[in-house]
Amino acid sequence: MASRFQSLCIFCGSRGGSSPAHAKAAKNVGKLLADLGIRMVYGGGSNGLMGVAADACMAAGGEVIGVITHFLMKAEVGHGGVTRLEQVETILERKSRMAELSDGFISLPGGIGTLDELFEMLTWTRLGIHQKPNGLLNVDGFYDELLSFTRQTQVKAGFISEKGANNLLVSGNPDELLEKMAAWPFQG
Repeated sequence: MASRFQSLCIFCGSRGGSSPAHAKAAKNVGKLLADLGIRMVYGGGSNGLMGVAADACMAAGGEVIGVITHFLMKAEVGHGGVTRLEQVETILERKSRMAELSDGFISLPGGIGTLDELFEMLTWTRLGIHQKPNGLLNVDGFYDELLSFTRQTQVKAGFISEKGANNLLVSGNPDELLEKMAAWPFQG
């Protein structure tokens, strides 16, 4: 698995959320990436789940690259303890740079920004802008309703084919999710 990925981008909340399971999952993912020798790329914040994942990866001896806008540098308190912290002007530049630095994407629980990142990367896959796997870590069923909604409004309503829907890989277990991502074939 580690041979397929040199770096993976993590999307998650700049806040911690209300469930301790979310922070535990962020910590586990950060540590897992370090243990597998996979560089972590993320939004550059020190707060919330972003900070938890970055801290866990760094503590386990991993490499972490943060990408943050100048505007969010203050709001999210850019993480000064990561391997490298890049600053860009806009959110679109941030997403583009994170995508450029990554071999795939894992979305953990988070807010509207995390959803934006998740759907943007799926859209880029669908449009052929990249052919990188998109994983969703469904911690304690956090994304169950979103998955049900998208299946109903996208696949069943005829906006996405079943084949195209397979571009989102889902698991509640980070090891299993990475295995699915490593085995993923692009579905145009």
